[in-house]
Amino acid sequence: MIPNILSIAGSDPSGGAGIQADIKAISANGGYAMAALAALTAQNTRGVRAVDPVRPAMIRDQIAMIREDIRIDAVKIGMLGAGDVVEAVADALNGLTAPVVLDPVMVAKSGDRLLQAGAVAALRAFLPCATVITPNLPEAADLLGCQEAACREDMQDQARALLDLGPSAVLLKGGHLGGAGSPDLLAERGGLHWIDGPRHAGKNTHGTGCSLSSALATWLGHGVPLPEAARRAKAHVAAAIAASGELSVGHGHGPIHHFHVSTTKVRLT
Repeated sequence: MIPNILSIAGSDPSGGAGIQADIKAISANGGYAMAALAALTAQNTRGVRAVDPVRPAMIRDQIAMIREDIRIDAVKIGMLGAGDVVEAVADALNGLTAPVVLDPVMVAKSGDRLLQAGAVAALRAFLPCATVITPNLPEAADLLGCQEAACREDMQDQARALLDLGPSAVLLKGGHLGGAGSPDLLAERGGLHWIDGPRHAGKNTHGTGCSLSSALATWLGHGVPLPEAARRAKAHVAAAIAASGELSVGHGHGPIHHFHVSTTKVRLT
């Protein structure tokens, strides 16, 4: 059975991150993608010019219409932008039993802030509703109000601290550590699991966080348990980064190539 995966996130008109990346990642991992738009952005591979949150009532209506008609097998939550939007999503998902993957999108790769500073408290309050959260190191530090992790020991301490905020599991992404590897740490109530992988050279990494959380939600929707679902999601993103050189999109941090396996070469005649 093909799982139905709902993404609740912002739009990236350049197609590399946000809802657009989520739909690609869900589809590439064998899911049927649905989307409730939480924010509009004006951005490209070089940066973000503007962010405009969707009205909370409209977000509730989008999710309500999906829930009235379509089985939801997993939910991915990305950029929400504002505190009242976080609260609207929490209300709209109340009572849903499907796995929820929360990617706490706070700052774009360009450095532009995507979550209002005053909305961090609302996001923290929502964490107990999440099956797994997928922060990178700067986002983890923002949620915890501490310095960014600088080593694996710091990551372990911060992953445990994030668990104490209420989510069932934490997938802490260690790409910001630098070095030849890309270590992620999955923290569950039963223990810690390192998920290591090589670091791929290149600047085409736009939307990696969105894509990882969407792929993870899709594998959970397939019924694959943690940590295997996390391993499969990481493998998908790693392969998509490795193949990103096949794309020619923009002049900044380009997107990853979700469909490198299934892409057919079109003959131009």
